[in-house]
Amino acid sequence: MFPQRLPRRTRLGAALGLVLAVQPLAAAAERSLLMFERDGCSYCKRWDAEIAPAYPRTAEGQAAPLVRLDIHDPLPEGVTLTGRAPVFTPTFVLTDAGTEVGRIEGYAGDEFFWVMLAQMLTRTGWDPATPARPVEAVPPDAAAPQAAPAAPAPAADPT
Repeated sequence: MFPQRLPRRTRLGAALGLVLAVQPLAAAAERSLLMFERDGCSYCKRWDAEIAPAYPRTAEGQAAPLVRLDIHDPLPEGVTLTGRAPVFTPTFVLTDAGTEVGRIEGYAGDEFFWVMLAQMLTRTGWDPATPARPVEAVPPDAAAPQAAPAAPAPAADPT
């Protein structure tokens, strides 16, 4: 794996570093966020508009990759729900190692979604210390005083 001319301690340290670097990736791969949806669901469309474009780029999305499912389809192999089968759309089910650990039924807006998802992820051991939610561009405050326009330059004296 590593060249033999490197000292044994260096080779062991590099191997340990590689194992530790891969371990968080394996833990994240065990989690997933199942989104049960159906055609014509207006709240699903709202979630798609407000959350879906940014979700995979967030810390939450990296910790629990999204898996979209039609509410009428059978569960993927290896997934176990601890509650009833989803009835409302969208229903978000967080799984850890294939078993449900929490769910959000419906979509009440982006703030509610992010808070509930963070709480569920925290129960799986996820560290929310550095959530990577996208920062929206903040429009300038209309009430803030505007800079006064520059005064026109005095006219040149013709004399």
